[in-house]
Amino acid sequence: MELFTPDFGLVFWMFVAVAVLLVILYKYGWPMIIKGIESRADLIDKGVEYAQNAKEQLDHAREEADKYIAKARAQQTEMLREADRMKTQIIDEARAAAQVEAQKVMDAAKVSIEQERKEAQLQFRNEVSSFALDIAQKVVRNQLADENAQTRLVGSLLDEMEKQN
Repeated sequence: MELFTPDFGLVFWMFVAVAVLLVILYKYGWPMIIKGIESRADLIDKGVEYAQNAKEQLDHAREEADKYIAKARAQQTEMLREADRMKTQIIDEARAAAQVEAQKVMDAAKVSIEQERKEAQLQFRNEVSSFALDIAQKVVRNQLADENAQTRLVGSLLDEMEKQN
């Protein structure tokens, strides 16, 4: 039963050993433990602060990215609007140039038609006058076969000339 009831000396030396152990731990071990815990707490605080900074930077980067995207979309819209305006302008210019060219072609065709019409009229007149002269020559030959007819013709021509002058 001695195991269950220790002597006073044993209890005293055990108490002294525990007290010496606690003093040594308090003097050397506890500061290291506290230092380790504080170091770990500082590391955790720095990690939290770093995470918050990273979150703020990420939020700021997202805001900037949204601004750039909005700016790019605005530029894209403006470029599309400008391209549409240029397309319309080019089409209008091409249409105007085509109208001018068509008008030139029509004017040239009118001039050409008028010139050909005048040439045809002149040619027709020449042919008609040639036919008329041929016919007149044949008629005059038949009528002027005798001398009386020749005298009458010359007289009538002289009378017409006197009337005109």
